[in-house]
Amino acid sequence: MKITFFTHNTFLLKINNKYLLIDPFFSGNPFFEKKDYIKYINNIKKLDYILITHAHYDHVCDVEFFAKKFHNVLVISNYEIANYFERKGIKTYGINYGSFIFFPFGKLKYVWAAHSSVFSDGTYGGNPGGFLLHTNEGNLYISGDTSLMYEMKIIPNFGPLNISILPIGGRYTMDIEEAIIASNFLKCKKILGVHYNTFQEIQINKNEAKKSFYKKGKELILLELGEFIYI
Repeated sequence: MKITFFTHNTFLLKINNKYLLIDPFFSGNPFFEKKDYIKYINNIKKLDYILITHAHYDHVCDVEFFAKKFHNVLVISNYEIANYFERKGIKTYGINYGSFIFFPFGKLKYVWAAHSSVFSDGTYGGNPGGFLLHTNEGNLYISGDTSLMYEMKIIPNFGPLNISILPIGGRYTMDIEEAIIASNFLKCKKILGVHYNTFQEIQINKNEAKKSFYKKGKELILLELGEFIYI
């Protein structure tokens, strides 16, 4: 499994030669004020799925762009978000909190997140969530935007995690201290940090954040724009 990070909560997964884009946020992203985001969009040559955790602008604003660029892409999200984009002529697969569902890249479960979910036009975005992926290339938990939840303790019951992707910026989501507690709940030592430094309100000290995880016997991975890792 290859994980390429772009910005905020936007990253690309390559699993079993399938490409999954998570929460696309390029246009309108303040991170790209002095950078050419089109260059990074053009680096995405193939796309099979778009996974959306919730309806906030900083997670959905480029869904339509990618759906038009890659005509056969399938948008996977909760029932309400799927219906929203289906009405725009986009191919979708609506799910909710429930069982694993099998796809060519592996099996996927939509799981809980403690947050909110509404589109910029005021349309209700359903229950916010995250994704649990079990594949023959590894198991991955994508929490989405969430606070610390006791429900995270349920996740490892479905199988051990190779890596968890957690927000660490605070204010709207977990902060660093809470993400460490979450990693304990998840029984996961390797964390990819997201949802930080995009806006002024969620600035962190990256070196201090890594030290905090290290002191607890965990590894916090903070990738630069376009950087990738394999698990």
